[in-house]
Amino acid sequence: MDFSMVVSEDRIKRAYRDGEFENLPGYGKPLNLEDMSAVPEDLRMAYKMLKNAGFSPEEQRLRQEVMSIEDLIRTCENPDEKNRLNQELSQKLLRYNKIMSSRGAKTNSSLFKNYERKIEKKLL
Repeated sequence: MDFSMVVSEDRIKRAYRDGEFENLPGYGKPLNLEDMSAVPEDLRMAYKMLKNAGFSPEEQRLRQEVMSIEDLIRTCENPDEKNRLNQELSQKLLRYNKIMSSRGAKTNSSLFKNYERKIEKKLL
């Protein structure tokens, strides 16, 4: 421990002993560490409810991307583009199912399980 730490600790102990920390705003109340400043004000309650229900923003974003890609695949006529979109969809579904399985949710898709095993074999 260096000298500045000793002095700092001593000042903190003295201030605590003198009661300087007792009348601070929010004293005795839990800290609100949730920063939702990036979320529009009218959507904050919905995000809070989804978060309390166990859904993450990343999960929501992935679900929206999957739905968009599925729509593009249905309307796509170019075989090369359709193939690329299918690959992108597979990657998004893999990521989504990984998130869900890490939360303990069961994935019902046997296709995902087979695909996941093939990818894990290639990566290992």
